[in-house]
Amino acid sequence: MTEFLAVLSFSFSVTGPIFIILALGIWLRRTGMLNDGFIEGGSRIVFSIGLPAVLFLSIAKTEFGEATNLGLIAFGLIGTFLVFLLLEWVAARWVEPAEDRGVVVQGGFRSNMGIIGLAYCVNAYGDAGLVAAALYLGLVTILFNVLAVVTLSRSLHRRQGTGRMVKGIVTNPLIIGIVLALPVSWLQIPLPKVAVQSAQYFADLTLPLALLCTGATLNFRSLRLEMSNTLLAASSKLVLVPLLFALGGIVVGFRGVDLGVLLLMSSAPTAAASYVMVRAMGGNSVLAANIIALTTLGSILCTSIGIVVLKGLQLM
Repeated sequence: MTEFLAVLSFSFSVTGPIFIILALGIWLRRTGMLNDGFIEGGSRIVFSIGLPAVLFLSIAKTEFGEATNLGLIAFGLIGTFLVFLLLEWVAARWVEPAEDRGVVVQGGFRSNMGIIGLAYCVNAYGDAGLVAAALYLGLVTILFNVLAVVTLSRSLHRRQGTGRMVKGIVTNPLIIGIVLALPVSWLQIPLPKVAVQSAQYFADLTLPLALLCTGATLNFRSLRLEMSNTLLAASSKLVLVPLLFALGGIVVGFRGVDLGVLLLMSSAPTAAASYVMVRAMGGNSVLAANIIALTTLGSILCTSIGIVVLKGLQLM
């Protein structure tokens, strides 16, 4: 019980500040300090500049080396793609209206690995967790963004051709930030200090601004009206996906840090970037915000239970 309470306390220390900023966004919207213009402009800044800066810096600083666990990364990529296909199948049968299917699918598979997932890994394993998770984070994030563009494009613009969908992926600012960072990381290209510091300023701005805009968009009346879609996405994100990744990892033979990374990265709540992308593409941003809020709260408990179970079985 003491171990469980300690893990629960840690989880809250990571997710607590996120909820405080979400609550601040709700309060500022109700007092009139945040309006639709601020939310629209702030969301565009996060999507077009802030998040690409975050992804570029996190990947550019990652070293490709002998310590890279290609098996773990391959498992993460294949597992993510299979989960995506499963959620697409589920959404096609149980999510209405059809325009919300991409929002639910993205909310179900897209983890906040760069903030919460990485923090989980570092706290659990220190530098070993950081090394194991860094490149995993960078490469799986690429797949996250590609699949997010695909599912949102399919549900929001179902009649567009393959060419337009590919164009949407290629011109997506998040994809561009990741692709630009890969050769920098691979070749260890030194970057000008002023450029790195400037990008870091935008990166530091991203999460608070994204969460403020997300909180300001939260609509609890809509949460009640769209409860089935919200719960479907949240249960997939907090229970189905971590369970599949943990069980699959055990079957494949991962143990210790590697299995821990799979659990902690997959059980992180839905990424704040999902709200920004949905809003930028004209989707149901209120549903996206509600999924983020519910999964962030639920992650505290679900992740803690997963850690205690695997530690009790001496698997991580």
